[in-house]
Amino acid sequence: MDAEQRIKSDEPLPIIAPLKVLDYTTINKKFGWWSVVALIESWGRKQVCLYLWQKKGDRWARKQKFAIHSQEDWGLILAAIESQVSQLG
Repeated sequence: MDAEQRIKSDEPLPIIAPLKVLDYTTINKKFGWWSVVALIESWGRKQVCLYLWQKKGDRWARKQKFAIHSQEDWGLILAAIESQVSQLG
């Protein structure tokens, strides 16, 4: 998958109203799995969400969703992840 495909897909995200997709980046889309980081507007509030879908027949079924609601939350999440990632080797 080249850099352009990692950013946008020809296929719209399987996210339904009232959620509105403002922007997104595809992280991975292969072997029947699609992972995305998306900027979503929900009821007038923005959030960054990490989605994971699995292809079921001809449709995408959501398997996971993780939402980040504030920059403060992101700071805590980032620090926790960095402390663990440093141990990967």
